[in-house]
Amino acid sequence: MEARRQDLTNSIGLLILRLGVGGFMAAHGWGKLQMVLAGDFDKFGDPIGLGSGLSLVLVMSAEFVCALLVMAGFATRFAAAPIVFAMAVAVFVAHANDPWTMGEGASKEPALLYLFPFLALIFTGAGKLSVDGLIWPRWRARRAKG
Repeated sequence: MEARRQDLTNSIGLLILRLGVGGFMAAHGWGKLQMVLAGDFDKFGDPIGLGSGLSLVLVMSAEFVCALLVMAGFATRFAAAPIVFAMAVAVFVAHANDPWTMGEGASKEPALLYLFPFLALIFTGAGKLSVDGLIWPRWRARRAKG
């Protein structure tokens, strides 16, 4: 009984984390989606040499599409990985010369504040209150039956 309550409590915590950080990240990515739809590819940087257009599409996909997947708890571990990668590039490449904390101008801090919760979700998964939590137990049970 205590284990079930702890599992439910953990799943509620993961739901809150996914909705909160995923919602903020999706809102952050919304601006990039608008840039893609407007064709403003040249206004985005090219931090790792892929070209500004491809970089914008990849970052928008991570920050908007993958954030929505994380919020739903669908393929959470896989969806969180591109976000972690994009935030690591932001911290260590795009903002390499910026200070660690917020002050005047840009800093590494916002990217780090996104990177760590999504990294945690890669290790924890989405919890039972998610699409993953509905699909995987049934898939495993069906597979065990042979």
